[in-house]
Amino acid sequence: MENAAAQLVVWTEFQRTRAELGANFVRILSYFREDGEKAVGRIEEAMHERNVAALVLPAHTMKSEARQFGAEQLGMLAEEIEVAARRALESHLFPDHIVPEVAKLRPLYLRTIELLERETNPLAQRRRPFGRAASNQDFGRL
Repeated sequence: MENAAAQLVVWTEFQRTRAELGANFVRILSYFREDGEKAVGRIEEAMHERNVAALVLPAHTMKSEARQFGAEQLGMLAEEIEVAARRALESHLFPDHIVPEVAKLRPLYLRTIELLERETNPLAQRRRPFGRAASNQDFGRL
């Protein structure tokens, strides 16, 4: 499972963003959660209504925000949807070929958010660092 999580989130990028945002990190992550949920809904609705123009902005937003937190797979999927929508605007042909990608978006978004929130939850068990774990079991023993 760690390997699957590593593939969904680039943790070094996540940690860099966390360090840069400092105390604002949790608030900004909550914005990503809210904006992401809205973006997924708007993308799904636009596909259902066959409204190409309505696909572009939420896909672009999802792409940018996901990559900010190291959610590279989510960012790549959103970019694929955005690029297809922009091409469809130019060609005036609806991008039916991205229906499978749009169907993957919500589950990928939810799994990614789950991983990001688990990483930021102070009560969650963290991944073990490399090497021997520090312990106070020998403290005070002769």
